[in-house]
Amino acid sequence: MSIQTTHDTPLGKKVTVHTLRERKAAKEKITALTAYDYPTARLVDEAGIDVLLVGDSLANVVLGYDTTLAVTLEDMLFCTRAVRRGAKRSLIVGDMPFGSYHTGLEAALTAAVRFVKEGGAEAVKLEGGRKRAPLIERLVDNEIPVMGHIGLTPQSVHKMGGYKVQGKTVETAKQLLEDAVMLEKAGAFALVLEGVPGEIARMITERIEIPTIGIGAGAQCDGQILVLADALGLNFGHVPRFVREYANLKTTISDALKAYAADVRSGAFPSQEETYSLPGEVAAKLKKSGVGFTS
Repeated sequence: MSIQTTHDTPLGKKVTVHTLRERKAAKEKITALTAYDYPTARLVDEAGIDVLLVGDSLANVVLGYDTTLAVTLEDMLFCTRAVRRGAKRSLIVGDMPFGSYHTGLEAALTAAVRFVKEGGAEAVKLEGGRKRAPLIERLVDNEIPVMGHIGLTPQSVHKMGGYKVQGKTVETAKQLLEDAVMLEKAGAFALVLEGVPGEIARMITERIEIPTIGIGAGAQCDGQILVLADALGLNFGHVPRFVREYANLKTTISDALKAYAADVRSGAFPSQEETYSLPGEVAAKLKKSGVGFTS
């Protein structure tokens, strides 16, 4: 019996943190999407997407919260396990939720270990610039790959005063560039750049050796990520400028559900073809026994 290694799946070569670095060196774009359950993880994986982020955007697009702040570590682990069962090739990254890494290095390490050990994640992502460098060093020292995230960091929505593009002044642009360099030195294997001007994203991408994954950061990043619900047209709130909808599943699903309800009410569903029937001789015996059903 042959043994399938982590670098050999039916869908192709397994994506690892080293794969992403190789992609940057070869100037090959990296693809990434979010997923939160088994069926979407399987579809994303089978579509050949490189990175599958179990994002804390779960709070908004699945659980109905206004911000990402309410989602818990247990919520994230529950979904990461489901995603792990659906994905074989993609690199699975667990998004550390607000509060899971804000109360000290030991608590953060414990949470990150749970993502790997219980959730099946192959890396974790956390938000913040230079102040996260010591935490990234600690996690990497404990064999946990870390993806950084700077720019518009949704977990800092209250501090930022809303979801605003970052790095629009000379001072803040320099801070972002310095943050990127510091997170790379701390050991991050990749960096999400969210909500920053394209020119700044290009400067960061050219300056650091680890891959940059953009979301609202222009085309010069080494890769791109979108929230799956946004890409499929399942967003019920504000749609950011940087989102491109590749399908309108909200309308498709709504139309399908209305058609189902109409068919049930009219008696058109289920049809005879969609109904199980007794063998003729059993039906005859039951009728003869007087159980009371009509022909």
